[in-house]
Amino acid sequence: MQSFQIPSHGSLMNGLMYVAAGPGPHPTVILLHGFPGNERNLDLAQDMRRAGWNVLYFNYRGSWGSPGDFSFSHGIEDVASAVAYVKQPETAAKLRVDSTRIVLVGHSMGGMMAVVGGAADPSLLAVGVISGADIAGHIPEGVPRFAESTVAQKMGKRLEAEGMAPLAGCTPEGLGRDAFQHAAQWRFLSRVDSLKTRPILDITSDDGLAAENDAFSAALRAAGDQHVTTLHLATDHSYSDERLALSAAVLDWLKTLPASTTKP
Repeated sequence: MQSFQIPSHGSLMNGLMYVAAGPGPHPTVILLHGFPGNERNLDLAQDMRRAGWNVLYFNYRGSWGSPGDFSFSHGIEDVASAVAYVKQPETAAKLRVDSTRIVLVGHSMGGMMAVVGGAADPSLLAVGVISGADIAGHIPEGVPRFAESTVAQKMGKRLEAEGMAPLAGCTPEGLGRDAFQHAAQWRFLSRVDSLKTRPILDITSDDGLAAENDAFSAALRAAGDQHVTTLHLATDHSYSDERLALSAAVLDWLKTLPASTTKP
């Protein structure tokens, strides 16, 4: 395991890499935590490492001790910063990263980060979503700009109920405004065209988010994506009693991804 700090827009995010055994280079998963990030899914990280994958875990700016201010916008920028960091030749050599096989896997809000971040970077091999929270998708299309304050307050109350103690430099209403102002760019359905050529994993549970994730998967298939893998597990948002099944599903999907174009 290697720990380090990842530069992102003037701050240094706390990160660590579960480095796979052997000389590599290894395919690499960037594992994205949710809001606020109590479930880190590090058991999945260990399982993926045993299967030959590097796994990068990091805390977005302003979360869990990483310097800076937290926001959804910053989190999306931070994903791009993490990808750029592991692709740097010096970093890739040190951590034995195959830069042609980088995959985003996100849980809950991390699922949104994976969808938006994956859509913005066509070099990424694939995107995995575990109970993805389509935060912007909860804002109806066509809501007038003068309704921003009302929508932000309502969304802020829901976010505050999730617990914001590990987050710095933000307010519930401020996060709601962030989502309102970027709703058109962040809705899952708005990212379909940018993702329809790549393998997608979409796992759902009985947490109330299955319908929006099912709609996303259906839209990808309708757009021509023949590599969409879905699974529903009858459990809670943290997959508390289905951790082994969750891990098996992720590992099985990773096995299906295209082989490396980089010579060892």
